[in-house]
Amino acid sequence: MVSDYFYPNIGGVETYIFHLSQCLIKRGHKVIVITHSYGNHKCVRYLTNGLKVYYLPLLVVYKQTIFPTTGLIMRTIFIREEITIVHGHGAFSALADEAMIHASNLNIKTVFTDHSLIGFADSTSIIMNKLFELILVNDDAVICVSHIGKENTILRRKLRPELVYVIPNAVEASMFMPKDDVPGSTHQEIIIIVVSRLVYRKGVGLMVELIPQMCAKYREIKFIVVGNGPMEIDLKKMIDIYELVGNVSLLGEVQNKDIGRVLTEGQIFLNTSLTENCCIAIVEASCCGLQVVSTDVGGTPEFLSSTWEEDPGRLLWLAKPNVDDLMRVLKRPLAIFNVDVL
Repeated sequence: MVSDYFYPNIGGVETYIFHLSQCLIKRGHKVIVITHSYGNHKCVRYLTNGLKVYYLPLLVVYKQTIFPTTGLIMRTIFIREEITIVHGHGAFSALADEAMIHASNLNIKTVFTDHSLIGFADSTSIIMNKLFELILVNDDAVICVSHIGKENTILRRKLRPELVYVIPNAVEASMFMPKDDVPGSTHQEIIIIVVSRLVYRKGVGLMVELIPQMCAKYREIKFIVVGNGPMEIDLKKMIDIYELVGNVSLLGEVQNKDIGRVLTEGQIFLNTSLTENCCIAIVEASCCGLQVVSTDVGGTPEFLSSTWEEDPGRLLWLAKPNVDDLMRVLKRPLAIFNVDVL
């Protein structure tokens, strides 16, 4: 497994790699992970069930991504560990992309999982798409986590469709158990949970506009926001301006093992992403029994949604990526919990 994104960094790709590795180890396979160093995490460490992780001392240049200079190190690890399959993760992971090239040169089988949706028109997307055409030209298989992701990847990288497989993200269900509460029960207050990187593409701008309006309209709701990022300062400013210290809690980064406990403190999960391939946090929240309100973007409609608007067992409510429609859709799960408008 090769990616710039792995523990102790927190995110969907990191969780995906760890649990996939654990499942493969339980099936009797030898698995190693190659990533770059994170703080004191350097050299070689061993995780659960003997999962061996190489934390390479490489220069990180942008958003936890290295400058690609790993040729000799990568080749040495592949040969020393007698690797037979290299599985790269993350379109923007320079480490994974470079691993694909070196593995192909060593005649090692390669698989790449694309976790992201990338555009076609802006300069960054055009350059990256051309690079990916070269990087994945000899890959034996490509995995996408949604059908819309598969279409996106095939078009961007000019791949043969038969090489691309759709395998949606999954979670370890035992870590995300619901409380005994059932829809229709009365709560003194309703807690809306957000678990997200606090970056532009996750719709933090929408969150900053939405939260004050929701708090002004509903007496009984509070927000818990899990995650960090450059736009955390925007949320802190919002809390100060609208005096919402008692209504909004910013928990920052929370370890994956504790996410289930935080989710079960709430009744509604909110996702405001502007683009999304397959959001693991949505699956985790649904597994915990929360009502999920999400923007209708990317691969999100493929999971958990119902075609019947009034389905009593509905878990996922979709809204257009704007504040007005998010407020309109949030009324539906709030009504389940008998929340009154101020």
